[in-house]
Amino acid sequence: MNPFVGRKFELERLHDVNQRNQGCLTVITGRRRIGKSRLIEEFAKNKTFLSFSGLAPIKGVTAQDQRDAFARQFAEHFKLPPFFFKDWSDGFAHLSNYLTSETTVILFDEISWMGTKDPTFLPKLKVFWDLVLQKKSNVMLILCGSVSTWIEKNIINSTAFFGRISLHLVLKELSLSEASEFLKLIGFQFSVYDTFKILSVTGGVPWYLEQIIPSQTADENLKHLCFEKKGLFVEEFDHIFHDLFRRKGLIYKKIIHALSDGMKDLDQIRSILKYSSGGTLSKHIKILITSGFVTQHADWSLKTGKLKRQSLYRLSDNYLRFYIKYIEPNLQKIESGNYQEMTLSALPGWEAMLGIQVENLILNNRHLILKALGISPEEIVMDNPYIQHKTTRQAGCQIDYLIQTHANNLFVCEFKFQRREIQTEIIESISEKIKRFSVPKGFGVSPVLIHLGGISNSVHEKRFFYRIIDMTDFLKSSS
Repeated sequence: MNPFVGRKFELERLHDVNQRNQGCLTVITGRRRIGKSRLIEEFAKNKTFLSFSGLAPIKGVTAQDQRDAFARQFAEHFKLPPFFFKDWSDGFAHLSNYLTSETTVILFDEISWMGTKDPTFLPKLKVFWDLVLQKKSNVMLILCGSVSTWIEKNIINSTAFFGRISLHLVLKELSLSEASEFLKLIGFQFSVYDTFKILSVTGGVPWYLEQIIPSQTADENLKHLCFEKKGLFVEEFDHIFHDLFRRKGLIYKKIIHALSDGMKDLDQIRSILKYSSGGTLSKHIKILITSGFVTQHADWSLKTGKLKRQSLYRLSDNYLRFYIKYIEPNLQKIESGNYQEMTLSALPGWEAMLGIQVENLILNNRHLILKALGISPEEIVMDNPYIQHKTTRQAGCQIDYLIQTHANNLFVCEFKFQRREIQTEIIESISEKIKRFSVPKGFGVSPVLIHLGGISNSVHEKRFFYRIIDMTDFLKSSS
């Protein structure tokens, strides 16, 4: 089994609620491949662990097939001969008969698959919880699944389970330092630049990191995963949309594509998609947010610090962004084997694409920037990527990451990911951006450079930047 890294907060919360003097009902959600089952396995060490998983909802799978799968897994756990039950109540009754006084973790994994075909599944599970499990202080029932929207609708926001859920954990990606530690533990010992290349595509998704072959360079790994026929990352995109969205996958793909070129508000997305006005588009975007692929960002007025009417939406998942921008346009060539002899650095726009991927990666770990700048959360009015739209009164500009503090300071952060040494041209570029930036009267502007690669002495000598932060530091453990 691959090493277990991170999740300190989640494990502590699980241990905390497990100390209650009654049964504990926990819900764990998160995007596909994020490590939900692995977290539960780690928590269940030295405990009786009963894990049940639903069957993937492919064509032809019935409600009885789901019950049969539960029965088979039940028989395997308790080393019993195969048996059959026609009703979930019978299955739950069988399970209650085999529970002991030992500390026990029961996992219903991919619960949406288990219950989607049988409308009586959840009501009978609720009765099983009320009458049996909640009275057992040694038992924790964990409901888990990748289809977070189904869980939100049918469990989290359901009146049937209101007041019964002790803990809801939403699993995010591993942090940069945790992902780097994972790569080191599996034996990946290449350069920081190579490490960032791997993370720029995989993000901090544990299962993606597990696919890395430590004896190969970043380019070799990415070539096998992303540019070979039947490569895992070539086919992963369709698996995501088939498993999570099925019949409605097309509209979600269109939204993802619309966001692949940068943040947009709802009206801009609607215009690109030629989508009629109404509430369904915002519901679709909310589902992508709940599923862990899109992030909602507040747009705000610098002068007042107040939120604007429209939010901005960003495609925050590194893998999806990479697939859309670099794998999907080349699917025919990949299928034909055209990339077998080609080096990745020779691909058109490769370095620029990596820079955008790393920018997205750092934004998902923005707490590291705040820590490096010594800015505490209570000092912040707002912090997000910032777009200033062109009008008759002002020029347009886009800031990679803008931090506004209550002391009326604006930290203009620029990301640079490149191997060659950064020269003074960067100062000219950011100076021009700040010149176009409409800064309210009385505000201070502090430029910040966040980079990977060398910095020429002439850049330091200019003393232009408030702070120069090396991305390499983000890979180091904070403990």
